[in-house]
Amino acid sequence: MRPMTDDEARAFLTVGTRTGKLAVVRADGRPHVSPIWFVLDGGDLVFTTWKDSVKGRSLRRDPRVALTVDDEEPPFAFVMVEGEVTLSEDPDALLRWATTIGGRYMGADRAERYGHRNAVPGELLVRLVPSKIIGRAGIAE
Repeated sequence: MRPMTDDEARAFLTVGTRTGKLAVVRADGRPHVSPIWFVLDGGDLVFTTWKDSVKGRSLRRDPRVALTVDDEEPPFAFVMVEGEVTLSEDPDALLRWATTIGGRYMGADRAERYGHRNAVPGELLVRLVPSKIIGRAGIAE
């Protein structure tokens, strides 16, 4: 196993359609982990969520999060990100990023449809600004 550089970790986060596993803390202190689709914008991770979901309510109350993305194929690798999020309901930004995310996970031919489906009132645009990134590669080597 070897540590990834920051550049390697950021590159890892952009490969294919790996999902992130986002951890938040509920109001009563219980953890909540959910899969997310995301893209990178510079050093930030960008995703969307419904404002009244467990994740959305938790993010509005406490912006601190942790996220893990892993490669489930040998020799295995992962990146963990800790940081805080900012939230926006700006419809133009929401449409732009929901479309970009749709392109990554659903393909360019379905990106616009995905963007319009998710850029609706009640959806939040979430920007995770990392404060710590840890990556490990070659775990099974």
